[in-house]
Amino acid sequence: REYSGELDQLKTEYSSEREKMVESHKFECNDLQDIMFAMDQEFNELKTEALHDFQSQKDEIKNKNLEEKHALRMQLEGAVEELWRQFQEALRQYNSTTEDRKKHFEELKAKDMKSAQEIEMQMRKLQKIHDNINQQKSKMSCNARDCEEWNRMLKDEKEAILVHFSQLKGQMNKFRENQRARLTTLTVLSTKTINELKKTYDKGERILKLSEMCRKLETEEEKVLPFYASTLSEQEEQEIESVVKQEPDNQLAKVMHEFDHMNNFWKRFNKVMLDKLSLEQARVQLSEENTQLRTLLKQYLDGISVSDEILSHNNPLFIVNNRSNVPVRIHIDPRQKHQVKTVVEAAHIVHNTI
Repeated sequence: REYSGELDQLKTEYSSEREKMVESHKFECNDLQDIMFAMDQEFNELKTEALHDFQSQKDEIKNKNLEEKHALRMQLEGAVEELWRQFQEALRQYNSTTEDRKKHFEELKAKDMKSAQEIEMQMRKLQKIHDNINQQKSKMSCNARDCEEWNRMLKDEKEAILVHFSQLKGQMNKFRENQRARLTTLTVLSTKTINELKKTYDKGERILKLSEMCRKLETEEEKVLPFYASTLSEQEEQEIESVVKQEPDNQLAKVMHEFDHMNNFWKRFNKVMLDKLSLEQARVQLSEENTQLRTLLKQYLDGISVSDEILSHNNPLFIVNNRSNVPVRIHIDPRQKHQVKTVVEAAHIVHNTI
């Protein structure tokens, strides 16, 4: 207890002493802040006064210097003008006194330069004439020797040229005859070619007219898909492509490669030829069937009439043991498993009839 009491008393004393020290510290801090504020105010006032004094002294010194500078400038300008006037006067007097001498000197100088140029030009001309004379003499001596040799060479060359000219003239005449013959052959061939081209042109026009006529008879499917799809497998198409890419080894293969762009035409042509063969076969079968039907009709008409001539032949009405002596044949197309009906597209009928 005594310890606790002493401890509490010490704590109380410490707390009271601490509060006093904190209060005194705050008081001293406030005093120091007031002192610093007062010092800052005083320093600012001193600074302002010092700047004011400095500016005023600066302006006074500046104005004084400007006045002195202006006065000195006026004095110097007057002195310079007086000196410039004296200089101009001296220059005028000098020019007036030396003008005649100067003109005479310039004339003599120009004359001397002209005379020197003429002398130099004449000396050059003399030297050039002398050099030309020596050069012409040496050339004359050399040309005399060269001309003799040159004349001899020209004479030999003239003879060789005459021989060559006669040979060239013969060759030219021969070449002219050959060219005339070739031109005649070319004219004949060109005429034949023009005639063949006209025939080909007429044939092409006829093909185009027929194609326009056939286009009107095409079905809607043929108009949308004019070229039939290939029935080859992918492997077969690859083999064909590899063969086509190979270099042709004969003239026919090269020609076939040149006409690869006609493949679509040959597709349509082959399709038309197949359709034509199919129609011809159908026509033959229909003719045979028509002949059979005519025979059956004749047999029927013979069967419903009675005469000696008819009874002498096979008669369908002549039945023995429930059997006729006339064989009945009905033609059935093995490729058709059902009755074939002729179908015409309505769009084609509307387009061509209505």
